[in-house]
Amino acid sequence: MSKLNCWEVKKCGREENGPKIAELGVCLAATEAAVDGINAGKNGGRACWALAGTLCGGEVQATFAAKVGNCLDCEVYKLVEGEEGIDFIGAL
Repeated sequence: MSKLNCWEVKKCGREENGPKIAELGVCLAATEAAVDGINAGKNGGRACWALAGTLCGGEVQATFAAKVGNCLDCEVYKLVEGEEGIDFIGAL
């Protein structure tokens, strides 16, 4: 079973070739190859909370420090943390 990336869980449409990229652009989480594979995700799809500038809840999220509080309550963060267990990477 493959593990879901944030855009698959949130259904935001901001992944590459997603239905909302004309309106909102492609999300950094979908394209940030430097973190590809972290928590078994594609690009930043399972480490979105650690990437500054992602769009969540319709607003651009700023730095890790500014957004981490919201991220800790996010269903994506909780899903990934639960699936990865002791191998979970929460900060980059």
